[in-house]
Amino acid sequence: MIDHDGFRPNVGIILSNRDRRLFWGRRVGQNAWQFPQGGINPDETPEQAMFRELEEEVGLCEQQVTILGSTRGWLRYHLPKRYIRHRYCGPGPTCIGQKQVWFMLRVDCGEEAFCLDRTDKPEFDAWRWVRYWQPLYEVVYFKRHVYQQALEELAPTLYPEGVPERRHVYAGPSRLLRQGYP
Repeated sequence: MIDHDGFRPNVGIILSNRDRRLFWGRRVGQNAWQFPQGGINPDETPEQAMFRELEEEVGLCEQQVTILGSTRGWLRYHLPKRYIRHRYCGPGPTCIGQKQVWFMLRVDCGEEAFCLDRTDKPEFDAWRWVRYWQPLYEVVYFKRHVYQQALEELAPTLYPEGVPERRHVYAGPSRLLRQGYP
């Protein structure tokens, strides 16, 4: 499903723990890290898609999280030209990027509930908790602006007393890496 402007509707999921650290997943077979995300099916609302993606990619269900907030509208990013797949036949626009509604969730269960291999094609093979702004310095460059918009808009849902200062310091990967499966 691609809109008339060439953007695929999608949801992004920011999971936080009780210490207000964020879930950061490593894409299978890559040294690339990101938040869970995925497409919205034609028969789904963004919230329904978010819960489906949450279960598929992280193994958590609706009863194990609390929605703290979502972005007011779509946040868009363009794909680099090398990732655009042009349609050679059939009607419809070429996908030039994604438009996303982002959700901030609090995890209300233990880490043992996380399951990265719930589907035949897992998205992540490991994960860790990171400081709030750290994803801005580690996500692939073409998603950085959308991550910044989502984190800025949703920060007050996690930090009602005041958003933490953003430091341009990379502390390196956490030593506590959780493997999704053997």
